[in-house]
Amino acid sequence: MDLPQPRRITDAEALKALAHPLRVSLLNHLIAVGPRTASECAEAVGSTASNLSWHLRQLARFGFVARVEGTGGRDRPWRATDIGYEIGSFDDDPAVRAQQDALAVLGLNEENRLAQRFLDRRHALPDEWVEAAGMHGYTVNVTAEELTGLLGMIDDILRPYLVPLRADVPEGAVPAHIGIRAFPR
Repeated sequence: MDLPQPRRITDAEALKALAHPLRVSLLNHLIAVGPRTASECAEAVGSTASNLSWHLRQLARFGFVARVEGTGGRDRPWRATDIGYEIGSFDDDPAVRAQQDALAVLGLNEENRLAQRFLDRRHALPDEWVEAAGMHGYTVNVTAEELTGLLGMIDDILRPYLVPLRADVPEGAVPAHIGIRAFPR
């Protein structure tokens, strides 16, 4: 099955537009849960609806989000335009590289924020979800080519379950975060 790929961001201005803590959280939230209004996103990302409306418009300028078509009313939902995003390999252009570095740091911060949020709220979750959750760290002995292959296999396993792609969502399913970091030690 040929599933959509995440958007590869290589333009310095688009990277700069995304390299903001609230925008990273906001875009990741929309990717994870689907279309939502600014008001619906406010609690999840720790901001106000009016502030989020401004940031959503900034993300829309660079094609990261769009209004949901066919909905009326003042507070119309926004949706992520892609199933995810990646910064690719680090660029030789210092301007692009600086924005890639900033976005990578924000990505790590977002991963940590989500993990801490889970830890803070796990007491309110059903036991089955607490037991299903995991935080694993592995050190593997691989070549760069093998690491690339491993990450590709992991992506192939996870991609059919991505929120924007999965059509056969079983009852009781909720969005779950899986973060993977791979780098030489």
